[in-house]
Order: sequence, then structure tokens, then C-alpha cells
Amino acid sequence: MDAFDKSKVLDVKPLRTLAPLFPEASEGPPFVCVPPNGPFPSGFTPFFPFSGPQGSQSTPDLNQNGFNSSAVPLRAFRAEPLSSNGPDVSPVGGRKNKSAGSSSVKRKAKRTKDSEFVFVARSNFNPGISLSDRDDGNRDLVENVLLRFDALRRRLNQIDDAKESHSGIIRRPDLKAGNMMLSKGVRTNMKKRIGAVPGAEIGDIFFFRMELCLVGLHSQSMAGIDYMVIKSNSEGEHVALSIVSSGGYDDDAEDPDVLVYTGQGGAASKDKEASDQRLVRGNLALERSLHQANEVRVIRGLKDSVHQMSKVYVYDGLYKIQESWMEKGKSGCNMFKYKLARIPGQVSAFATWKSIQKWRGGISSRAGLILPDLTSGAESIPVSLVNEVDDEKGPAYFTYLASVKYSNSFKLVQPSHGCTCRDACQAGNPNCPCIQKNGGDLPYTANGVLVCRKPMLYECGTSCPCSRNCKNRVLQTGFKVRLEVFKTTNRGWGLRSWDPIRAGTFICEYAGEVIDKDKARRGGGDGENDEYVFHTNRLYESFKWNYESELVGEDSSDNAEDFDIPSPLTISAKNCGNVARFMNHSCSPNVFWQPIMYDNNNEAFLHIAFFAKRHIPPMTELTYDYGIPNSDETQSDNAADGRKKCLCGSRKCRGYFY
Repeated sequence: MDAFDKSKVLDVKPLRTLAPLFPEASEGPPFVCVPPNGPFPSGFTPFFPFSGPQGSQSTPDLNQNGFNSSAVPLRAFRAEPLSSNGPDVSPVGGRKNKSAGSSSVKRKAKRTKDSEFVFVARSNFNPGISLSDRDDGNRDLVENVLLRFDALRRRLNQIDDAKESHSGIIRRPDLKAGNMMLSKGVRTNMKKRIGAVPGAEIGDIFFFRMELCLVGLHSQSMAGIDYMVIKSNSEGEHVALSIVSSGGYDDDAEDPDVLVYTGQGGAASKDKEASDQRLVRGNLALERSLHQANEVRVIRGLKDSVHQMSKVYVYDGLYKIQESWMEKGKSGCNMFKYKLARIPGQVSAFATWKSIQKWRGGISSRAGLILPDLTSGAESIPVSLVNEVDDEKGPAYFTYLASVKYSNSFKLVQPSHGCTCRDACQAGNPNCPCIQKNGGDLPYTANGVLVCRKPMLYECGTSCPCSRNCKNRVLQTGFKVRLEVFKTTNRGWGLRSWDPIRAGTFICEYAGEVIDKDKARRGGGDGENDEYVFHTNRLYESFKWNYESELVGEDSSDNAEDFDIPSPLTISAKNCGNVARFMNHSCSPNVFWQPIMYDNNNEAFLHIAFFAKRHIPPMTELTYDYGIPNSDETQSDNAADGRKKCLCGSRKCRGYFY
């Protein structure tokens, strides 16, 4: 033993630095490399779990029983600390400290029809987002992720609507879509950070908490406080990153520049009574951020003015915590309070909402008001006319027309076959002709949001006995958002909304007089250029708006977006039209048009409807792409004929429009 060299024992290296050492031929049997399922040479036997019949070369089916075998990097899953909070009974927000997937892990998974679509996404799906872009995003990535999420959510919502309803079952297509997006890597800004998030702009709106998670603005799908641990010492320091104030607790949130925020936890539930809040986790992080004086992102949750049962979340910018204290809440238990002040110099967000709230209380308080209702009652919702720029008293006179006007020579005389539904067309009804004309699905969700762009949409018409409240009568019932015509600084008159608009919402129809090709080329027939004209046969930049069919296991050929219009249509709104005539051009528009056909007196008529391309915050100008004219539209072969300088200000502005 004394002759043993102990230094050899001390020469220890980590296992990951050791290279495999294979025996020489003289030291033992030869090294053999075979597939897990064989075939194995004589003298070798398979081992668990590959101990199948020897000689079988079939690969085990890892996708059996609906299991999705697509690999997800570990970095896609972030462990969240457990919460001491009580349950939040509100499905649209609260301060419940759970991660998006924690509840599904703790509960026993129940495979029901309601969740079957989560497991059919194709394993070879390419998210189109690199690992570095998942950590650090930009504006284009944020908009892309949000557009893809809402497209998938709308489709899952449509699928749910077509199912037989069962009482007591709460369908959450937003959670389904969010989990599918997370598992497939369709997300950005995963890296937690203090301060601004790349690509997220102050004033951005979100209709689902999952959207905040996917773009990295607030990574907690239910908890109101998001935080991280900074390794400033051996134990680490908790600091708050963002908070969501959505009415789940007794916050003082009326001041647009100051927010008194209530800590999390201690709320009563059906399982336990209210209790004192504790200085742990999120509450501790807010307390530490008070002393660290770091910036905290604030997201305010508000009631959706269009869909009263829903909430909309607005990113209000960066705040700093000024003070904290403890006081008795309504339950009689101690609650933490944190006073946050908005950092000066940021663009207004929540303050804009407060101004609109004041205008709703009395339109006379609106600065620059010219007319309280431009439509003179032609629309069910008034449209105000406002000029805060100069002394101009309004646009040139025109006759307000709520819908498109066809002359006899332009009637699209087509046989019309209506449905036989008595009250309303029901989603999933295979016997409804109107549903079948739309590809077997109602084109709208239950709350009237467009699911997909289509070559042509068909709504119920006068030959259908269903009521006016039928879910397949969206365009005919008029717009549902409060619109305003306003004077822009450099582009004439424009159109915007007091209400937040979610993607797929119907905004308005392009109303006017249908004119022939020759009259359109003459500028409306009076020798002057007609700037208020819409052409269906222009060349429009293509874009992807529909859901990704691979995520729900559908054939992509069923998801076409290119328009199929029977004959070109030109509408002039110069002398008569509606609010659509005031929508300006943009090279990065937030609105798109969709052809819709429905019958009137057994004749089918084509209409041009505008829908929101993405979520649009209040007081944001509504714009669409005017397109590029083809050779039939202009009198000359000069491509520059009729070209105007574009002032849209978009990052992708091409410099001109027609």
C-alpha cells in the first residue's frame, strides 16, 4: 500500500471533460455500435427499454396516443415561484401567482374533445423565429407574434363555437393558442429585463394576458407582479419588472400619472378566508424595487367598451415606486400598498383613455369639435367631426350614404339561395346553405370577429328567414365602434376610433356609387380628379393574416386568402359616401378590405368591408393600402401617372401612393 502513488487519485476531472475510452482489441471484445432496436450480433443482448423482439428494425412510434414528440428546448420553460395568493375567480385577470402551465401540471390531465386540437400540431413545424430573436425581439417580431397568436385563437374559437355546447364547460381558446405558441417557440423577448421591452411600444393594447407573455412584456399569465432575482449577493435580490393593475384588488388607478397598487395574496376564496398579506415573492420584489429605484413596467387592465364582459390591457409605460406602506383592507386584513409615479416625458397612453371617458360623458367637452354627428343619424352610432389643427370647418360637402349604391346596369344578377334557419344560423350546422357557401364554417366568431380572410364571404340576405341578430349578418348591422373624422397635420382629413379595436373587428363598409370603367378613368365624369375612389382590381401587396393551418393539423390549401371577385368593381365616394372615404393610405396599414356578398330582392350584390388587421389602440388613425393601379385604370401607359408623395410615416414607406 505504501508503494501506491496517491497523486493519480487526486488527478480528477469533471465528467463532461472526459472523452470516451474504448478497449483495444487485445483487452476485450470488440466495441459494437448498433441501433437501439438491433439487430444485435451474437453475444450481445438488447437492454431496457429497447428489449423488443430481436431482429426487429422498426422504430417505436413516439407519437402514439396523441403524444407530440417535437422537441422543445429547456430554455422555453421558465420556472416560476409558487404563490401564496388566493385563487382569482376572474378569468380575465387578477393577481394570481401561477405560471401558464403550472395548473395543467398539477392537475391530472384529462383528454377531452375540448383539448384535442392542442395535440395535433405537426412535429416539423418551423416557428420562423431564431433562438436569439426569441430572447431579444423588435417591433416587427412583436407584431408578428401577436398577429399569429390572434389568428390561431380565432380559429380555435371558431372550432369551439361549432361544437355542441355543454353547460359548465368554460372554453378558453386564448389559453389553448398561447400554450401551442409557447410549445412551438412562437414567442419573443424571453429574456427577462428591467425597463423597456424591445418592440413593445407605450400605448399598445392586448385583449388577453397570454399576449403579454408571448411578447415578454409580462411573463405571468395570471399573477399581477412579475419579477426576477438579481445575483447581487450570495442569496440574490428580488426586483419587480412589471405589474398588471386590472381591478382584482383595491387599487387607486384613476390618476393617469400615479398608481397606488395593492400587493398580492391574502384574498378570500371558497377554500379559505382572507388573511394578511406577506412580504414574500412579488410583494418583496416591489419593496426591493423601492430601494433599488429601478423602472417598473405598468400594464393597466380596463373594461372593453365594445365587449362589456371582456377586458383590454394597455401598456402605460415605465414607472418608479416612490413609497410603500401597510393598511387595513376591506376584508379587515393587512395589505401592502405601493405608490408608483409615471416617469415624465413618455407618450400618453392611459391618459388618452381618461380623456375619451370624459368625452363620453359630454361631447361638448371635446376640444375642436365641429359636428357631434357627421352622419346626421344615418348610422346607429354618431361620428364626430373634429379639427384641432387649423380653422377649417370641415370637408367639402357630400351626401352621407350608409351603403354602396348600385345602378340598374351594375346589378350582379346571380341566383340567390338563402338558408332555412328560423332564428339564426348555428355554427356547425351542415344543412345551412350559407355556412356551406363559406366553406363549412361561420366566417365570424360569436362576438362578430372575422376569423379568416377569404376569396369571398357570403352573409345571409333578405331571402334568408333568420333574424337580423344572426351571427352571419355583421356587415349589414353597421359598425359597432365609436368613430371620429379628424383633421390631420399633413394629410387632410382622417378617421380614427374612440374605442380599442381588436384584430378582425368590422370597422365599416366602403359606401359610394358604383361607376363604370370609363367614368372612373375620367375622374368621376366631371373632368376633375376623383380622390375618393376604390378599385377592386388594383394590385395590392400580399400579406399573411390567417392562422397557420399546420398548428391545427389542417391542409393549407383550405386557407386561401387571395380574393376571387366575379367582376371588377369601382366605387366613387366623391359625391356620396360614408366614413370610409376619409381613411388615408399607409404602406403599413392597420386595416384591410374583404369582399362580401349578400342578396337583396333575390339579387346578389358585392360589398367592400374593412376589418382591423391587428389590435388598434384608441385615437390611432385607421389606414389601408390604396394599391397600385393596373394598365386599365389610367389613360396613359406612364406608371408614374397619378402618383402622389406618401406621408404615412411608416418604417416601410415606399415613398408614394396612388
